[in-house]
Amino acid sequence: MWIDDAVGGSWTSLWAGYVVCGHDCRGIRHIETPCPACGGPPYDLTPETSSDGEVEFTVPRAFMGAEGRYEDYVYLEMLQREWERPAEEFGRLVHFPDGGRPSPRAALVLLFWTYFETRIERLHRTAMRSLPKRVLADQLRRYSGIGSRVFDLYRINFNTTYFDDLAAHGFERVSEMMKDIHHKRNDFAHGKPQAIDDATVQRLVEHLKDEHEAWIAVFNARVRSGLGET
Repeated sequence: MWIDDAVGGSWTSLWAGYVVCGHDCRGIRHIETPCPACGGPPYDLTPETSSDGEVEFTVPRAFMGAEGRYEDYVYLEMLQREWERPAEEFGRLVHFPDGGRPSPRAALVLLFWTYFETRIERLHRTAMRSLPKRVLADQLRRYSGIGSRVFDLYRINFNTTYFDDLAAHGFERVSEMMKDIHHKRNDFAHGKPQAIDDATVQRLVEHLKDEHEAWIAVFNARVRSGLGET
């Protein structure tokens, strides 16, 4: 599984190697390749030379991490903690029958969904940033629920749904997983906590890296369309 190769053993390494595009398009990219959002060229990695008048210094180029979002790292650390927490800490529901209790790690799925909600809002805000601020704020207020943001508001802004957008960009498996988690998270919230079972948790963790990369791909595509391109 991807976590076996995570840099430093940390799930936050999902953001390793990504930077914000410096060509004012807000795309998320690698420094060695053209920006997938605006087509900007790879960055010049030639070290910079400076001097204090007496000594000359050679300084490697430095880049800000992808979007610089503190909450990304907090959520990923929390998700990893839930996955790695000792199993004996989840023993309070063992007296419930099989099929009648949620996965001991159901909180991982709920945490992930909250993290996903922050990224969907980020996608809308970034892609539609050319709108007057009051119009964008009104859109997000009117469509404040995650369901309306991945369906209704997404159709208004991009003429598709978020899940269909994933599939259209080659991430059919991620799309199906996300639709399943969406339904099970809603079931959990409306009286059926057992909907989030061990298989749901396992599937999410196995494909978390794929989901991360799928979101970046769609984010970049919508940043591009938000700039007026087709």
